[in-house]
Amino acid sequence: MLWKRSKNRLVTPFQVLVSYYFIAIAISFLLLRLPGVHQEGVKVSLLDSLFTAVSAVSVTGLTTFNISESYTTFGLVMVLVILQLGAIGIMSLGTFVWLLVGKKIGMRERQLIMIDHNQYNLSGVVQLIREILKILIGIEVMGAFILTLHFTNYFDTFQEALIHGVFASVSATTNGGFDITGMSLLPFHKDYFVQLITMVLIVLGAIGFPVLIEVKTFLLNRRHANFRFSLFTKITTSTYAILFVVGAIVILLLESFHSFKGMSWHEALFSAMFHSVSTRSAGLTTYDVTTFSEATDIFMSFLMFIGSSPSSVGGGIRTTTFAMAILFLITFARGREDIQVFGREIHLIDVFRSFVVILLAFFMVLVATIILLITEPNASLIQIIFEITSAFGTCGMSLGITSDLSVVGKIIIMILMFVGRVGLISFLYSLGGGGRGKKSSYHYPKERVIIG
Repeated sequence: MLWKRSKNRLVTPFQVLVSYYFIAIAISFLLLRLPGVHQEGVKVSLLDSLFTAVSAVSVTGLTTFNISESYTTFGLVMVLVILQLGAIGIMSLGTFVWLLVGKKIGMRERQLIMIDHNQYNLSGVVQLIREILKILIGIEVMGAFILTLHFTNYFDTFQEALIHGVFASVSATTNGGFDITGMSLLPFHKDYFVQLITMVLIVLGAIGFPVLIEVKTFLLNRRHANFRFSLFTKITTSTYAILFVVGAIVILLLESFHSFKGMSWHEALFSAMFHSVSTRSAGLTTYDVTTFSEATDIFMSFLMFIGSSPSSVGGGIRTTTFAMAILFLITFARGREDIQVFGREIHLIDVFRSFVVILLAFFMVLVATIILLITEPNASLIQIIFEITSAFGTCGMSLGITSDLSVVGKIIIMILMFVGRVGLISFLYSLGGGGRGKKSSYHYPKERVIIG
């Protein structure tokens, strides 16, 4: 008995959380193999079902086949259920169930919730889950209501409009990237209302739940003189806004004399804006991205590599990680040691974590690129980099090679989608058994090393 307890102590919360995500993928795989999921006469291999399950749990949207032509309405409902599971988070959903049945949320469960949502302390994590569920479901319902009413202009029956409205809202809010049109949002390329609503839903899903909670608190307590936004919210929103504006401008400039040539200014502007937003983690497109120039493909790969904000529905290295690296470079160039922003100083441990994430992410992308260059001889380097960064950033955009990937290629993409959703820190700690807060009992003499 003592041996078992000792062994149990060796399992860190990070390892437990990663295990839970593996279980979620297994359950999702079984859901997608249920009778009635596939249309009559459609055969989907076990590997392709697993690929779709990983893609849905990680809210990525990459698929090796057209789900609109392969899944029944029941199958599409299963995809929506899995998208919700992936977007809310395994521990969030588990906490919701525990609260419904009246189970007490223990210390270990609170630790797992804290890790799943990148929190630094245990206080208020259960209340956080309640707020996340209310906000996420509220956004999806409102989005579905608006889009369903608008889609009555496109579909003959209200039932069709409802199905497309609900699916589009959930897919956009969760940044899932799945679609049931078979062409993403290309049919709505000139419908700026659909694009605008979809962009709003994508931003609300990717900006980070803590940001939404603080905004809600601010709106409900505007008269409260002591309220102030956290440093996390300030850095997240400013970084997200800068990436959106810079992304839209660069895409517009790069494609103005290429695929956007001949478009009206407003059509080109909305296309650039939409794809800048979508590269955060959504993966939905209003234009055929295979017609974009290689320069745009590389730039969009960079945006997908960054991904969305922490404690959101998206993946990638995250916006705050990118912000920490830029702030460190600016501070170092100025010859200063303390990183200061918005009247606050950044903890050095957060800077270290940021560079660990960036280096590990770059290494994973590099290794994956080398492997796919070997296993996918018919794909170009640009296509492979685009596919890999899309998977790691849980974005879901593709230059059309997903369905042609080899078995090894599909496995590599699944690993990247999984790591992108779980988070590199959690994944690294789960492999190394870290996260226990170990401190050295002794120190060696320090010595300077020549750098650069």
